[in-house]
Amino acid sequence: MSSESAPVIVWFRRDLRLADNPALTEAAALGRPVIAIYIHQPDGVWREGGASRWWLHHSLDSLGRSLWALGIKLHLLRGPAEDVLIRLAQQTGAHSVLWNRRTEPWANHQDTALASTLTGLGITPRSFNAALLFKPGIITTQAGRPFKVFTPFWKACLAAPPPAPPLASPAALRPWNGTLAGESLDQWGLLPTKPDWAGGLRQSWQPGEAVAQSRLTEFLSESLTEYAVNRDHPAQPGTSRLSPHLHFGEISPRQMFHAIRRTAEPGLGSERFLAELGWREFSAHLLHDYPDLPARPLRREFENLPWRHDPDGLTAWQQGRTGYPIVDAGMRQLWATGWMHNRVRMVAASFLVKDLLIPWQDGEAWFWDTLVDADLASNAASWQWVAGCGADAAPFFRVFNPVLQSEKFDPTGAYVRQWCPELAALPDKWLHQPWRAPADVLRRAGVVLNKPLVDHDMARKRALAAFAELRAG
Repeated sequence: MSSESAPVIVWFRRDLRLADNPALTEAAALGRPVIAIYIHQPDGVWREGGASRWWLHHSLDSLGRSLWALGIKLHLLRGPAEDVLIRLAQQTGAHSVLWNRRTEPWANHQDTALASTLTGLGITPRSFNAALLFKPGIITTQAGRPFKVFTPFWKACLAAPPPAPPLASPAALRPWNGTLAGESLDQWGLLPTKPDWAGGLRQSWQPGEAVAQSRLTEFLSESLTEYAVNRDHPAQPGTSRLSPHLHFGEISPRQMFHAIRRTAEPGLGSERFLAELGWREFSAHLLHDYPDLPARPLRREFENLPWRHDPDGLTAWQQGRTGYPIVDAGMRQLWATGWMHNRVRMVAASFLVKDLLIPWQDGEAWFWDTLVDADLASNAASWQWVAGCGADAAPFFRVFNPVLQSEKFDPTGAYVRQWCPELAALPDKWLHQPWRAPADVLRRAGVVLNKPLVDHDMARKRALAAFAELRAG
């Protein structure tokens, strides 16, 4: 095989898009035949949860059609990535292997080993930062240490030279004419079948790069101005709902960052939305610096907090049967659609960790399996924030009152009524705390009362006592 015809392998990972894809852009610039692949690695502690697998199936299908429009087939391969790539590079006589880096610690180790082996074989490895605004290790304190508090971290990001403008989609790619014994998406079994529980996901989402771009454009033009206020009200369409598209790389953080800077008027809405992008960035940098973030609290003393073993309470929380309407509404929205409004995520998480004193790792695991935007770094950092044991964490003694939260952010009860229809006929006065409603009101509304798992005031005192015990110990 002549050197000019030696192909370049582009390994897709969490970058399922054509635009602002540095690895794909580099492949186009080399002018060599392109072998586009995705490797399914179903093993591992943090393998994709059920909702993520559903999204991955449809996202890969969308990417495959986009590449095919450029004359390139997306080859689907299975197995340990290093083994698959080395074997493929040797079989095809590849000139180079290009990929975009992921943020998980295991992926970093995998990349290092892969690059070393490929170099030893005379094959050029190149990896790129496409998942973050800034490569981990660039944004540090004046002492050169990682930030542990979000606000100074994000200020440092905004003060740094801005990320490079996003790259356009390649106008053309040179196809590779060889054949590979790949697999089909259906062979991977990513979609649920027995039972098929994904009906709500299909109704709520359409994965793919084109949809992500359309959603961003719509959000910037219609919702960004009022985002700072509406983002806290779950009954309103005030959030971007871009998180799963961002997680799977159907859109890049650079595309979002520059679109906001380019099209949005300066104001609180754009600042708040950028800060949400910043929290994602902060979480990823934390995971890079503290690889055990998903399993262990950053504040190690919290390993000794007297957590409760309460499988029945955990199940009731998972199924939206706590008796607190705002919590139950959120957990049912999660199960039905693979997503939960961020304000309600905080309330539901606080209830599990502080009202029930169930370890935050149990909630993290449930979200990992049920969220279409289940991101290892953001999930771990956010649960640790709620539990008071992570970086920039809310103090443990900050315990969300689910009734007050519901009354404040769902004052008309529209969100609760949507997801807890058994309470829909209750008057607003009693909707957020139906156990206090008079018996005749419950009877007229046809409500069979589901009493709360715990009394919040009692649970709050119990949580504070546990925290005091931790500090005293």
